[in-house]
Amino acid sequence: MTVHVVHVAQPTTEGVARCVVQLARHQVSCGLRVTVVCPDEGWLPAEAVAAGAAHVSWAAGRSPGLATAVETARLRRALRGLRPDVVHLHSAKAGLAGRLAIRSSIPTVYQPHAWSFLAVEGLMRRLTLAYERWAVRWAHRVVCVSEAECRDAVELGVRLEGKSRVVPNGVDTERFSPRDRRAARERLGLGDAPLAVCVGRLSRQKGQDVLLDAWPAIRDVAPGARLALVGEGPERQRLEKAAGEGVLFVGSSDPRDWYAAATVVVAPSRWEGMALVSLEAAASGRSVVMSDVAGAREVIPPSAGAVVPVEDVDALAAAVSERLLDLEGADREGAHGRRHVGSRYGLTISGKRVLAVYDEVLRTAEPLAQGPGAVTDRPGTS
Repeated sequence: MTVHVVHVAQPTTEGVARCVVQLARHQVSCGLRVTVVCPDEGWLPAEAVAAGAAHVSWAAGRSPGLATAVETARLRRALRGLRPDVVHLHSAKAGLAGRLAIRSSIPTVYQPHAWSFLAVEGLMRRLTLAYERWAVRWAHRVVCVSEAECRDAVELGVRLEGKSRVVPNGVDTERFSPRDRRAARERLGLGDAPLAVCVGRLSRQKGQDVLLDAWPAIRDVAPGARLALVGEGPERQRLEKAAGEGVLFVGSSDPRDWYAAATVVVAPSRWEGMALVSLEAAASGRSVVMSDVAGAREVIPPSAGAVVPVEDVDALAAAVSERLLDLEGADREGAHGRRHVGSRYGLTISGKRVLAVYDEVLRTAEPLAQGPGAVTDRPGTS
């Protein structure tokens, strides 16, 4: 019997969406039936279909609120119609609505892609953490992308014993590969000036504000250097007001030409599980300057770029400036990064690890404490 995997995600652009597409593409190539349940907006639905998966619409906003109950009911109905063998929930909103809808009645894998309680403070942080501690009972496995991501949860009382599996993010090293810098710059309408590129959702998590704080010092050392911020998000207007000379706001765009055009790629996040951007940039043969978040030192060894303290404006400015002024040195780091990522974080390696988690769940999963209203009509049930 062909195993039917349903991926559920609310983000339909940026890193989570790219992870979903990559997993869908690999799983379809391995003979699985794959469905992606997500909102209609963004590029994820089309990319999922292009990867060989089916798409089912799920109307859901990014943040929790009064609409969550309605969103959960919609997801429950969709899953009843799809009758999956395994449900893979991606990121916070799918993790919230999905676990409430399923309540372990279907083998459930939850992948936080960076814990939601790290994104908020005060009362919301306490509420979010309380929910994660409670709802972990409704996940048969929790996939963390780094040991640090697991450790962060366990230290705050989320009981992952026996449930957690570390599966580092993977990257398609054929899709993300070294490309001609000059040709990419011509396609993008750029000149020959040193170029720093930062790819990611424009949000507090991704730390573009820290990079903009460092940018004047970088321009003092590397006059004429340019910075491209690739992505959209809630912080765009505020970041545009803070931006100085030489800063481009690109919006949502295929990042491959931007990686190719870059002298250095910068990932100044405040927190991550394991940043997909750093994997993509290294696979593209580009030096990476990254903040010291979970997974950073595994992905970016000293030979492939630099890891700097989180929110350290001076250290970030120094590391970026050094690479903007030394293209040959930056490219040597990029070549090291390409070899490092290709040998450890290729999509096939990551994809096989995820399939092993599914196999384990299908062989061993038993319904956990469900409560009323869970999805119960999975294949083989009455």
